[in-house]
Amino acid sequence: MKLTRILITAVLLLYVFNAYSEQCKIKPLADDCKVLYRTADPKNIYIYDPAVAVCPNGRIIGCFSLGGSKAGTVKPPKGDGNAYIYTSDDDGETWDYRWTFPMWHFRPFVAGDKLYILGHKSDLKVISSDDWGDTWSEVTDLTKGQTWHGSATNVWYKDKYVYLVMERRMGGDMTRGWKVAELAPVLMRGDVNKDLTKRENWTFSSEMAFHDVVNDKELDWFGVPFYEGYYPDGKRNVRGRTSFNPMGWLEANVVQIKDPKHFWYDPEGKTFHIFMRAHTGLTNIGCMIKAVEQKDGTIKTMLEKAPSGKTHLFMPFPGGQMKFSVVYDEQTKLYWLLNTQATDSMTRPELLPDDRYALSDNERRRLVLHFSKNMVDWCFAGVVSIGPEEYASRHYAQMVIKGDDLLIMSRSGDKEAKDAHNGNIATFHKVENFRDLVY
Repeated sequence: MKLTRILITAVLLLYVFNAYSEQCKIKPLADDCKVLYRTADPKNIYIYDPAVAVCPNGRIIGCFSLGGSKAGTVKPPKGDGNAYIYTSDDDGETWDYRWTFPMWHFRPFVAGDKLYILGHKSDLKVISSDDWGDTWSEVTDLTKGQTWHGSATNVWYKDKYVYLVMERRMGGDMTRGWKVAELAPVLMRGDVNKDLTKRENWTFSSEMAFHDVVNDKELDWFGVPFYEGYYPDGKRNVRGRTSFNPMGWLEANVVQIKDPKHFWYDPEGKTFHIFMRAHTGLTNIGCMIKAVEQKDGTIKTMLEKAPSGKTHLFMPFPGGQMKFSVVYDEQTKLYWLLNTQATDSMTRPELLPDDRYALSDNERRRLVLHFSKNMVDWCFAGVVSIGPEEYASRHYAQMVIKGDDLLIMSRSGDKEAKDAHNGNIATFHKVENFRDLVY
């Protein structure tokens, strides 16, 4: 009888332990998503450039573009081009198609009483809406004869201005490959009370390309570049047809340091720090520079310095190997980071699974969330979403705050996707009551 009671107690304790363990297991915060668009030909038509914004009336704007060899066969209901605009008036439950326009690497944002979408098609381009997305203007050029790059990263507001970063392709000695070494991040400042479809209402910072300030052959002690591929040639055929292109930076977010105790705090409020994806061959490394407003109204781009006087360009950064999204929450006084989590970057390229895209640092399946008081020390907040397969990615996402929630647009894939880079669905995710994740 005594032995029976002991066995029953042991079974009950095991049951309670297993139930508690299951309860404590990390679970995705927003796997349950809304699909805005699913391509009809997943192997030849892909989703790119997911972007999201919130209008003053509560309407949500969701955007994405179509790429791939057969994207041109898709005939839009209205407008023309490769980029699509949807709106939601019920917090993302349902979505209405609005317009199609020709642009890449764009982001929607509010300035004054207008909604804008700014991106590029070689030159910088912009469209605007006076009715929060119902109707749209024609595309206007902001530059002439230039080539640009960018992504749906954040915007920053200060006083009467909106700030964002695009990257200009500066040219150089590279004749082929992915030319992120030749990108120059440009901080753009626009007066929210003026028409931002006009070039004269923008101020551009000075330009500084990665290869102008970094000699990748001289770097040491930090293990980058991880592969033996240097500017301007890179290294061919690291994994079959996959090459390692020369190091560079791209896809910049802009913030200001708010804490007066911070090393980088500017009491005059003229300094903006630019955090970028770092293409190094390793994971969890980012790049940081700064842009400083001058007394004459110009903006000068420069490198940051540590108190020792050493240049502070590279820094540990969760998911810094892939495009990430940063927002600042005034309520918690915290920066929030949406990034791609790597789990297997140390497997040699020739031993990677067949469904891994490119090299070891290129996992794209997991979207995760962090928060920080200083843009350096990051606390893990949770997993947002995990794709069901390696090639069913959740990546290149942008997020914004609406009330108590984080709204996220992701470049995603399902089991029909071609690979992790070229997904076939645009998905909307909501992390409800995100501030409750702070500990």
